[in-house]
Amino acid sequence: MTAVTSAGCAAPDQAAPLPASVDLEKETVITGVVSNDSGEAVAGAYVRLLDSTGEFTAEVVTSPEGQFRFFAAPGTWTLRALSRHGNGDTTVTASQATNQVSAAVAA
Repeated sequence: MTAVTSAGCAAPDQAAPLPASVDLEKETVITGVVSNDSGEAVAGAYVRLLDSTGEFTAEVVTSPEGQFRFFAAPGTWTLRALSRHGNGDTTVTASQATNQVSAAVAA
């Protein structure tokens, strides 16, 4: 299987559908969209996944539609979005399944 990657980045395409092999009864997916103060999607934002102690775990770049996705363990996570429009943190308590999150950035 060939992974689709974002331009200039080794991360999988954040807008691509979940692979058919993902079992949402066994896996935890955190997904969402980064938006600015006007509610517009922010492309090219860096989204960091921080564990419950604030330690860096992973980072992805949002798609042209502002989408991001992480595969994580169930638990409490912080999403930190960094962009030219500003920054923002969002806390999510994720369970096994797809966990939809909105992340906002402000100047």
